[in-house]
Amino acid sequence: MSKFNRVISYGILIMATIISIFPFLWMIVSATNKSVDVTKGRLLPGSHLIENFQNLLDSVNLVPALVNSAKVSISTTILALLIGSLAGYGFEIHRSKAKDVVFNILLLSMMIPFAALMVPLFRMFGSISQNAPFMGIDTLTAVVLPSITTAFLIFFFRQNTKMFPKDILEAGRIDGLSELGVFFKIYVPTMKTTYAAAAIITFMASWNNYLWPLVVLQSPENQTIPLLISNLGSSYTPDYGVIMTAIVIATLPAAIIFFLMQKHFVAGMMGSVK
Repeated sequence: MSKFNRVISYGILIMATIISIFPFLWMIVSATNKSVDVTKGRLLPGSHLIENFQNLLDSVNLVPALVNSAKVSISTTILALLIGSLAGYGFEIHRSKAKDVVFNILLLSMMIPFAALMVPLFRMFGSISQNAPFMGIDTLTAVVLPSITTAFLIFFFRQNTKMFPKDILEAGRIDGLSELGVFFKIYVPTMKTTYAAAAIITFMASWNNYLWPLVVLQSPENQTIPLLISNLGSSYTPDYGVIMTAIVIATLPAAIIFFLMQKHFVAGMMGSVK
């Protein structure tokens, strides 16, 4: 590559980096400024971060919302990884024509927008509320259940299982392991990078989920952090400094998890098996 082409390439990469990082930097800077400074587009850090944080604690129930989001996200991630990996493992290791048909139907379900499923889901959980209130409307369980089985995760695990060394499974069966023993003692430890990538994707999607919790959660004590931020922005005179502070707090858990598991995420998305 010539020197000119290298300069052009690095210039494009630097511009792309600035465009990607600027919204996050502006969000952090805005959290330190007053609402009037945010509306003016101030790009310099201010000295009102503690004031904004205190106003946030005084105006909304921040801690319960964070706890609710954590409960939903952690539960969804654990259950979705278990079910998605079991299904992906079964579809790939125990293949048959009938299972391929079912798998293709699952892939077709990815084309259905969630907005088309909200009304049937709401009616279903409404009927469940009569017999099992703990998992009906206005419960965190109702937020978790529709998210624990996704066609994407099943597809993701099946594709990564294609590169799994099948000889290891046969060796485990010869040693007397049951099919569940082979799965939990051989498959799961070997596919840890795939699990890490799937965990990050699922956790972030669940943490930022807004539409379905907005529909199914009706009590203020059950609201999650995206609903809390939405309520802050819907007031007659929104305080943008407080809103940006809430967004920064809401962004931290997903960002920390991503950066801690970044290497595993990259390896898992590339289909690495170790």
